[in-house]
Amino acid sequence: MSSDLKVYKVSFVKQNEIVNIENLNPDFWEKANCLTDFCSPWKTESFSKIEFRARWDLDYLYFNFQVFDSEVYTDRKDNSTDSICNSDRVELFFRKDDKLSPYYCLEMDIDTRILDFEAYPKWNFDYDWKWPKGHLEIYSFKNQDSFIVQGKISTASLKSLGLLQDNIIETGVYRAKFSQNENLEYEPTWITWVNPDTESPNFHIASSFGQFILEQ
Repeated sequence: MSSDLKVYKVSFVKQNEIVNIENLNPDFWEKANCLTDFCSPWKTESFSKIEFRARWDLDYLYFNFQVFDSEVYTDRKDNSTDSICNSDRVELFFRKDDKLSPYYCLEMDIDTRILDFEAYPKWNFDYDWKWPKGHLEIYSFKNQDSFIVQGKISTASLKSLGLLQDNIIETGVYRAKFSQNENLEYEPTWITWVNPDTESPNFHIASSFGQFILEQ
């Protein structure tokens, strides 16, 4: 595990707290650290505020994206990889180490469609791979000024994939925002927690990851 990565501390869920991931009350997330320092290094335009929160217990990692954007674009022509990739979404990537061989990607949209895949360096993606069945749940909510995508990932699956080591998970946190350009075509703005310091947008690189430290 790298020691010089950007850090987000994940607060522990106490035994007396009731967890219902489909309808978590605000008090649950108020006990989480709020991550807001996102950037879009490849564009000068401003983007909507993003708040990310995570908590954990011995069974699950719980996560919550709240994106303060009322104009959400979703390509609903089908549920294909291309359709999800052409939609507004939030993303979590997990890796064992900086070799990225392999790492694992979850890309999630407001319709709770999940693009989950195993990846290797040089954009080598296995879209046939799926997160272990029964070990991932997500839900979404939308109101006038924001949308929320939240869910839970079992610690058992994180351990089995070698991603949870000594209460640390090396993680990338991202968002893709689609907007119409002057030709009325939708194009993405790429937003990331960790600036990968690349000339062009690239989340699939070791420098785009940080560390989740699971507190107790």
